[in-house]
Amino acid sequence: MLAKIQSCAVVGLDAEPVQVEVDISNGLEKLTLVGLPDAAVRESGERVRSAIGNSGFFFPQARLTVNLAPADLRKEGPAYDLPIALGVMAASRQLLADLEDALIVGELGLDGEVRHVNGVLSMAAMAQEQGYQRLFVPAGDAPEAALVEGVTVFPISTLAELVHHLNGRKIVAPHINEFAFDEGSRERFLIDFQDVKGQEHVKRALEVACAGSHNIRLTGPPGAGKTLLARALPSILPRLTLSEALDITRIYSVAGELGNEGPLIRARPFRAPHHTISHAGLVGGGRWPRPGEVSMAHRGVLFLDELPEFGSKNLETLRQPLEDKVVTISRAAGSLSFPANFMFVAAMNPCQCGYFGDDRKECTCGLGMVQRYQSRISGPLMDRIDIHVDVMRVPFEKLASLDGGEPSAVIRARVEAARKIQAARFAPVGKPYVLVNGDMGPAEVQQFCDIDEAGKNLMRMAVRQMDLSARSYHRVLKLGRTIADLAGEENIAVEHLAEALQYRPRGVM
Repeated sequence: MLAKIQSCAVVGLDAEPVQVEVDISNGLEKLTLVGLPDAAVRESGERVRSAIGNSGFFFPQARLTVNLAPADLRKEGPAYDLPIALGVMAASRQLLADLEDALIVGELGLDGEVRHVNGVLSMAAMAQEQGYQRLFVPAGDAPEAALVEGVTVFPISTLAELVHHLNGRKIVAPHINEFAFDEGSRERFLIDFQDVKGQEHVKRALEVACAGSHNIRLTGPPGAGKTLLARALPSILPRLTLSEALDITRIYSVAGELGNEGPLIRARPFRAPHHTISHAGLVGGGRWPRPGEVSMAHRGVLFLDELPEFGSKNLETLRQPLEDKVVTISRAAGSLSFPANFMFVAAMNPCQCGYFGDDRKECTCGLGMVQRYQSRISGPLMDRIDIHVDVMRVPFEKLASLDGGEPSAVIRARVEAARKIQAARFAPVGKPYVLVNGDMGPAEVQQFCDIDEAGKNLMRMAVRQMDLSARSYHRVLKLGRTIADLAGEENIAVEHLAEALQYRPRGVM
């Protein structure tokens, strides 16, 4: 007898429908699994056999053929255990139920326990798009699946529980979505800006960067506070919207990094990989690509401490996501794109010993060594960073002072006010990828970054004296637009452009 069960596969960040077909025929007992399965899927036969037996049912002693259609779509992971088990039981007449409107996913333990699978949020979104009425998922994944409206989610703990439910013996109650999104309600920050002594000019640069989602590089001697300031950055980032939270949660769900803090991520990501990270770990990849750190930092911050210590190959691969806000990974079987709209924050020493330009400790590096050290960061990558700021040592008087700085909550309020201005500005544009000033392309710069004659004169001199490229020119205008938004000004004034130009990089000399 033939049975068909509906399931799905996660490809990149999206789910694709998969039909599990199980056929029982006469012959020696054997289970044949076809449909381009990986090793984890091929091993499901033994898990299903034990789970069915240990759940009080019988595994048919006949020839079983299991086909995962479409056959040209690679299947990976243990999410097909539960639909295969139901297919076996339906084909052997132990399960009598209409499952045409149901989507089923789950890994099975040998005792019949239904375990967590990755990518449930993408699966639920696909079920809603395809018109499925019921979604059966592991009990621990039900809150995540219920974030998608329009599908009835059933939390399943064991194979026996699901079979009894489908046969009408003991009904499983659908998961009731008690989720209420409260922006920033669970945010806890380790570092507040008021705890950072001095560095007012750096705090201002970080405020501007957050207001428009601009990339920033901090340069200074060891111990000046570069890492501390960068790690305080999340406390002034604007709160997540529900749409942004769902985008981030989908990525973390596929990567299996949701954790135990709830089905939805409520705080902007702050990713700080070590400089020994591999290329695939940074931008994503693998035989079957998975999201890397640049995608895990989507709508948040990617912080690279000791920037020159990262491999040149890794740094150069940042060019595309920094410009396009997406990373594309190509393999022989095809290409996958992952979102990578993050704020790039880098910290570095000015030289190998770290004290070039320091007013207290003499640098032991020659000028050539300094140039070689700084040249580890290529010009094209530096050109994609909007703000370059020097972090100097804090004087003793400020370190010993009991006066606190401006609290992060006050700075965040200004940042969110600027973001609201930008949201209203870009809403009529109709481009979902242009949300803040840092996202603007040449067309948006021309439309929203108009400057008066005095501003044009200033920029004319800056292009000539600072040798600005076309990209740098546009980045200065976008930065000026953000500074004007923080000031509540409709037009970009000369003083806004002057501050933006101060954030351009300075050479070794």
